[in-house]
Amino acid sequence: MTAGLRVYSAEQVHAALPWPQLVTALERAFAAPAEAPLRHAHDLGGCDRLLLMPAWNAQALGVKVVTVMPGAAARGAPTVAATYLLCDRATGVPRALLDGEALTLRRTAATSALAARLMARTEAASLLVVGTGRLAPYMARAHCALRPALQRVHLWGRSAPRAQTLAQTLRDEGLPVEAAADLEDAVRAADIVSCATTATEPPVHGAWLAEGTHLDLVGGFTPQMREVDDHAVTRSRVVVDTYAGALAEAGDLLGPLARGAIGRAQIVAELAELVRGERAGRTRAAEITLFKSVGSALEDLAAAELVVSTT
Repeated sequence: MTAGLRVYSAEQVHAALPWPQLVTALERAFAAPAEAPLRHAHDLGGCDRLLLMPAWNAQALGVKVVTVMPGAAARGAPTVAATYLLCDRATGVPRALLDGEALTLRRTAATSALAARLMARTEAASLLVVGTGRLAPYMARAHCALRPALQRVHLWGRSAPRAQTLAQTLRDEGLPVEAAADLEDAVRAADIVSCATTATEPPVHGAWLAEGTHLDLVGGFTPQMREVDDHAVTRSRVVVDTYAGALAEAGDLLGPLARGAIGRAQIVAELAELVRGERAGRTRAAEITLFKSVGSALEDLAAAELVVSTT
């Protein structure tokens, strides 16, 4: 191992990335010049895949290596594994090796919370998290951390017992979370709807959305994945994390675009434009807003730099 290389466990990564500080770091990263090419995906045969996510700025460069191995579970290993390597930009010398899953969970949730701060109504007081997977509790934590006025958080999943267990875990942390029995009712009552699923058939329908709702879609990252139907998209003012990523991978947008349900002009901004004040995330209180994220390596780099700089 390279001399001086610092290694960070999942626990250390989580501890080094408090929500307010991480959101500030992400906001600065989106506002500053940086390079983050679209992720490179390689088919390893069967269902196995290798994903590489590089990014660099004037100070640092890094790459996240992700393996997706469905057969790994039978060998007692996780299906998805991720590691992040952070290097010095001037010399290329490796500085740190970080747990990639922890980094991804934190930066994904924090990016959505940042987008909601720029797009959701300031008086938004109720949140619905759709999904009960690894990312779901982090979505609730990040949104609550940035929006102390949230009075009610509902959590819905296809497995009611799992949703109830996760809701109890979050209540034990002091968050006002309850499991939702009916998804349609929960969507109709929510000011912010955050979807963190791997659905290929949309669980959330546009007809259920009240005026002024903010939609936060983070689960889908391939053209085949859908978390909302076409009607939800046509009713919304759409912002993406990056144009390049969303227009290549976001099924929630690619499907409606291909069918002519929306035009390219309905995707009004990417997150960097909102951060820099070049575009508005919301133009009126009754507007339905939609933030679609497929994940950017820029977020990984910003989070990794924060870990190393504060520990």
